[in-house]
Formats: sequence, C-alpha cells, structure tokens
Amino acid sequence: MSRLAVPKTYKLYIGGAFPRSESGRTYEVLAADGSFLANAALASRKDARDAVVAARAAVSGWSGATAYNRGQVLYRIAELLEGRRAQFVAEIEEAEGVTRAAASAQVDEAIDRWVWYAGWADKFAQVVGNANPVAGPYFNISVPEPTGVVAVVVPQDSSLLGFVSAVAPALVAGNSVVAIASERFPLSAISLAEVLATSDVPKGVVNVLTGSPAEIAPWLASHADVNAIDLVGAGALDWISLEIDAADTLKRVLRPESGADAAAPALGRIAAFTETKTVWHTKSLR
Repeated sequence: MSRLAVPKTYKLYIGGAFPRSESGRTYEVLAADGSFLANAALASRKDARDAVVAARAAVSGWSGATAYNRGQVLYRIAELLEGRRAQFVAEIEEAEGVTRAAASAQVDEAIDRWVWYAGWADKFAQVVGNANPVAGPYFNISVPEPTGVVAVVVPQDSSLLGFVSAVAPALVAGNSVVAIASERFPLSAISLAEVLATSDVPKGVVNVLTGSPAEIAPWLASHADVNAIDLVGAGALDWISLEIDAADTLKRVLRPESGADAAAPALGRIAAFTETKTVWHTKSLR
C-alpha cells in the first residue's frame, strides 16, 4: 500500500507563529504551467493590524540589541538558508518555471545578500553618522537610529530574491518589518519565514503576509503605528494614493523600483529607514 503525501500548508507568519488568516480565506497558487501548487492564506485587514502589533512589540528588543549581535543573527539566516538550499531551488523552479540553474542562482544571490547586509550591521553607523564641526567647546555627534516599524511591499516578480532584498536592509538598522509577499510567488516567502522562526530572529521582528498587495497595502500605508513604508514592489498598484495615505501619518516612503536592479544592495537602503539623532557634549577644558 503506497503512502499518502503530506501537502504543505502555507500560512501567514505573525509574531513568531504561523496562523491562518483570521478571515479563513485562501487562494490558489499556481505553477508556471498552470498546475496547482498550494493554497496560500489570503491576509485581511485584521491580519495586517495583528502584524503591526507584533512588529511594534518587537522593536525595542531588536533595536536594543548590539549592532554586532544583529549582524550575527542575519548571518545565521544565511547559514540556515544555505542548509535548505535544495528546497528553495525546487520551489522557485516549479513556481517560476525557470531552469534549475536560474533557480540556483536566485537562491545563491539571496544567501549572499543576507551575508552582505549582515556585514554592514556594525559598520553602517560609522559611515552614515558623523562628528560635526561646531563653534564652541562641544562635541557634536550625529548617529543613525531605527525608525521603528517598516511595512514593505516586496518585488512581485521574484519568489525569494526580491523578498530578501527588500526586507534585509530594514532589519540591519534595528527596525521590525511587516512584509507583503509576492502575490504570484508567495511560497518561498513562507518557507523563508520557517527559516526565520528557527534562527535567532526574535518573534515579531519579521512578519509575513500573503495575499493581495492591493488589498493589504492601503491599510499599512494609513496605519498610524507604521513608521515607514517601502513601496519597492508596488509599481502595479496605485502607489501615489499609498504615498498620500502614508503622508497623512508622516511616514518615511520609498517609491517603487522596477527591473533587475530593484532593491539592489545599497547602503542607502539601510539609511532610508533610520532617523538621525544629534548629541551635544561638552569638551573638557583641562
């Protein structure tokens, strides 16, 4: 008697747990050839609000960790992703209909970007910060601090690399993230959430919503407890309306990007989600 396969259930990732959508809704995820792959959770407004609550609760602990420790945690993600490389290659190959070589290249680049950003964790402050010249017997120092909760609409044409490229820089500075995964290719994002859950990333630091960005993004853009929103993958949406909604609550906004270089590794993507604190301190006259 042949055994029955155990199909994987793809849920949301909120506050370190994997709940179904509170609405009970799901949608079909299809392979490149149109065949059925899985049912993914169709996140609702309530799910988005729950994710923001979890992200807010995680900010103090994550931002309070040393930069060196955050770098270690991000590097640990790369280690675990390397260990599950074959799974991600197979998922991308099936979902996107690309060759195994192309899927392997995407996974390798995603791993390399975690390592790249991990290396910046305890270095970017020295580059972005500054000792300012002032007229008087004072030290005047500007240092970057995390902006808080960052919502991200990840690039929609990529299973894994776009997600990593958009989420990692926000984490480097000590922010927590609510990410809307690719609607068409959400499965690798949830598999990555399993990596995050079994690494050293504290619960709530990364929250993953699957479903329709057109439905979820407006609620995050207008949410008063979200401090910034990255619209890198929102080019197909009415992103100007999202930017207007974000302005109503004084959010930092990054506009959509397109093409192969969307969310390419850059120090500027880290600095975009920081605020600058300037400190004055008297110099000793002795």
